[in-house]
Amino acid sequence: AELRAAGERVRPRTDARDGLTPQELQIAELAAAGLSNREIGERLFLSHRTISTHLYRIFPKLGITSRTELNRALRPALTSGDV
Repeated sequence: AELRAAGERVRPRTDARDGLTPQELQIAELAAAGLSNREIGERLFLSHRTISTHLYRIFPKLGITSRTELNRALRPALTSGDV
């Protein structure tokens, strides 16, 4: 509200997960839970290389560079009412 009063434009917060396909989201959540590419592949009946490729495409969509950042990136964006 203060930024708007000062004439600044506020971008609406979006959930980072909105840019992921359902399969990418599933893979990202399993990786965030600590599963390896092989373990994820076994659960989803995919090759571990396919999982690696998906993660390679997921990271830029979420604006991250490592698996350790997945939990933070997948958390829903906080709204001002949550603070």
